[in-house]
Amino acid sequence: MTMAGLEQLDLNTIPTGSGVYLMQDSSGRVLYVGKARNLRSRIRQYLRGDDSRAHIQFVLRRVTQLETLVTDTEKEALILENTLIKKHKPRYNITLRDDKTYVSLRIDLREDFPAVQIVRRVKQDAHSGKVLYFGPYASAGDLKETLRQLQRLFPLRRHPWSECRRRKRPCLFFQIGQCRGPCHGHISREDYHALVNGVIAFLSGRRDEVLNQLRQAMTDAASQMRYEDAARLRDQITAMERTREQQKMVSSDAADLDVVGLHPGEGEIELCLLFIRGGELVSRRTDNVRWDVADDELLAAFLQQYYSRDTVIPPTVLLPFAPAGQEVLEQWLSERRGRKVELKVPQRGARQELVALATKNAAESARERGSKREARHAVLEQIRDTLGLQRLPRRMECYDISNIQGRHSVGSMVVVTDGEPDKPAYRHYRIKTIDGADDFASLAEVLTRRLKRGVDEDELPDMILIDGGKGQLGGVEAVIAQLGLKERLDLVSIAKSRVKRNVRGKAVERSEERFFRPGRKNPVILRQGSPALFMLERLRDEAHRFAITHHRKLRHKAALESELEQIPGVGPERRRTLLGHCGSVARIKQATLEELEQVPGLPQAVARAVYDHFRGE
Repeated sequence: MTMAGLEQLDLNTIPTGSGVYLMQDSSGRVLYVGKARNLRSRIRQYLRGDDSRAHIQFVLRRVTQLETLVTDTEKEALILENTLIKKHKPRYNITLRDDKTYVSLRIDLREDFPAVQIVRRVKQDAHSGKVLYFGPYASAGDLKETLRQLQRLFPLRRHPWSECRRRKRPCLFFQIGQCRGPCHGHISREDYHALVNGVIAFLSGRRDEVLNQLRQAMTDAASQMRYEDAARLRDQITAMERTREQQKMVSSDAADLDVVGLHPGEGEIELCLLFIRGGELVSRRTDNVRWDVADDELLAAFLQQYYSRDTVIPPTVLLPFAPAGQEVLEQWLSERRGRKVELKVPQRGARQELVALATKNAAESARERGSKREARHAVLEQIRDTLGLQRLPRRMECYDISNIQGRHSVGSMVVVTDGEPDKPAYRHYRIKTIDGADDFASLAEVLTRRLKRGVDEDELPDMILIDGGKGQLGGVEAVIAQLGLKERLDLVSIAKSRVKRNVRGKAVERSEERFFRPGRKNPVILRQGSPALFMLERLRDEAHRFAITHHRKLRHKAALESELEQIPGVGPERRRTLLGHCGSVARIKQATLEELEQVPGLPQAVARAVYDHFRGE
């Protein structure tokens, strides 16, 4: 249901059951999404002013519409809230800045000869019990090193099984002793699974168990005078003991745990999550949240957002205090994991020490983040003072245009907020009104669209950086003046340095980067090697990279689509059918003949023509 105007809202029309509410502004944009056990009671708190959180008071001044969605249970409300936050990305909900997906190791026990894979997504098969995931690991480099150690200890196959079976002889890894050659029958399925069990025990922290098995196998091989096998097992034991010495053991109970620590700061909270697998600390992640919210609600929001991603959920999560709605969170986590999950607040002992360790890491991360923030703030002040800006450029946007002879013309916008790249705010623009290679007009179109939207949403940059000289500066200045924004933002253009070459064409001298400002005749020169120059050059180069990457993607997609037109029997209608069924040209190229023959309305002869075309037959 939808209500217009909170002042005229009749509370009797709000349901009393559990559910989710969406606060919207006059344009229908979702500003805040929340859940409640009793929707009417929760909305009444807002209207009475009982919620003292600063961001809620600010949101209420902008809300003109309220939409409620009723659910049967609190757990359903939590799931729906999380889904709507992902969909609408509300400005005033707590969001984690570090949105990268961590890597994990995957072993599919349903295969006859499983391999160890590096993956970034934990699929639904994690709940089947037949597919095991280990991790997550914050550093892909560290994980690859761990995998290299595993492959020396347990020589499992490296390549996809289909590729292994196509080989006429085993690959190079078999020749150097880092694969047992299951594809050509050099190891039985039982012996291969013994190696797989060793990998699982190794990743689960049961190193002593594996070492005892290896030592017994070495003794048996030596007693049977299989000295080569005994020597191989000896080397395996030595490597494993060396690897165990390098691991950091933080818990003696060999459990899989996630441990959360918090460190409150001035107007913000630093969160640290330690990943402990088999009693060993494998990685950590930190997040910084700047929001005025109760600690128990913030902790609940953090757990909800992090574990809604494709990540491994352990059986136990240790916390410094109980989160809001703990029971509902445990039910939701257990459902996602497929097995029971407990949220525990240890009061003493080794597990309480782990929480203290996570809290200590959060405090150290907050200190490092504060030092970096001060350094970035100093750079922004240097940019403001050197270029003569009206305000501190906390949000800087840079634009670039990319095309080839006017085709597939695109614009890019990259954003730096408080001195750091703000990648979720990056945008691509398809040039709609300009034909041909007119970069000046294309840039004007992009800026007009961006700034009009910024005025409507009250989200304008402090500074705009343009890649070009005085010509580009004048064109953009006219757009800003036309929109009446001359006093609300600063405009700067950067001209590439000039290179002088000798008679052989070799560069002998490079001039300095020049920055132009409206109303100033001579360019501003920033000191070579200065942090301010480095930040602005990186911003310019990132805008160029972002535009070029998207332009190449469009060009490649157009080339592939035109390739479909070259296939006999594939006209516009069948091209749309193929793309609609397969999703992309890349998937059409990878499809088997049987999959193509199942496309609705596609004759077998045409399916064969498509298959043969992409196979070069």
